[in-house]
Amino acid sequence: MLPENGSDASVAVDGSSWRRIATIARNTFREAVRDRVLYNLVLFVLLLTVSAIFLGAASASQDAKIIVDLGLSAMLLFGAFIAIFVGVGLVYKEIDRRTLYVIFAKPVGRGEFLVGKYLGLCLTLAVNVVVMGAGVSLVLLGVQGGSTPLAARLWPAVALIYLELMILTGVALLFSSFSSPILSALLSLAVFVIGHFSVDLKTMGASLDSAAARVFFDGLYYLLPNLSNFSYITPAAYGIMPPADHVLTVLLYALIYIAVLLAGSALIFTRRDFK
Repeated sequence: MLPENGSDASVAVDGSSWRRIATIARNTFREAVRDRVLYNLVLFVLLLTVSAIFLGAASASQDAKIIVDLGLSAMLLFGAFIAIFVGVGLVYKEIDRRTLYVIFAKPVGRGEFLVGKYLGLCLTLAVNVVVMGAGVSLVLLGVQGGSTPLAARLWPAVALIYLELMILTGVALLFSSFSSPILSALLSLAVFVIGHFSVDLKTMGASLDSAAARVFFDGLYYLLPNLSNFSYITPAAYGIMPPADHVLTVLLYALIYIAVLLAGSALIFTRRDFK
């Protein structure tokens, strides 16, 4: 059984609690660096550079749009890979190495532990997203001879991608709080894929004759995150920036959804028995 200190799911908003959360977040980020998670940036830059060379030779007029489309899509996929496959291991690795017992022997609540782990991985993703976004901008500037408005106009789409990855990290953390890493990864991947087609789920449910099927698909639509709201890749490739009200709406949606995910994770994790 775990010590008494690790049994509290709540996260008190006092100075000492935030210091403990910040410490766990820093350690999680350092662990990600030690595990070479950030090495995917090298692969991303190489992929983007080689693609830019071939695109520059193949198309003189559409290369900038294709680079933005390819770069932002790769950024989303690389980030989703980290959010899912690193996120599902945040809790399991501590259990497997039995360091969880050492952590909870100190005055650290389970809620603080989960929030710290979550913020640490979000920090890792932030570094990835910023570096990848800078890589796309630099490649654009190189291909366009040092001047293109797309290099600046793509950043709102980058911010929306990061919000989506924050939600996906919370989903992975929720599943990992009660399930095995493999099942958690599969479930998180399913949420990622279905979340981009959630509008189609509602449309499909409305077209069915069965009332039970309509209820089922409507339930999935409202329960799962609508990740299509964060997809602004194609408009960004044409230099179209998302409206300010859209950004504020999806930001509020993301914060509420993340808060629910973290609260659910803490509640489940508190009731979990470690032996």
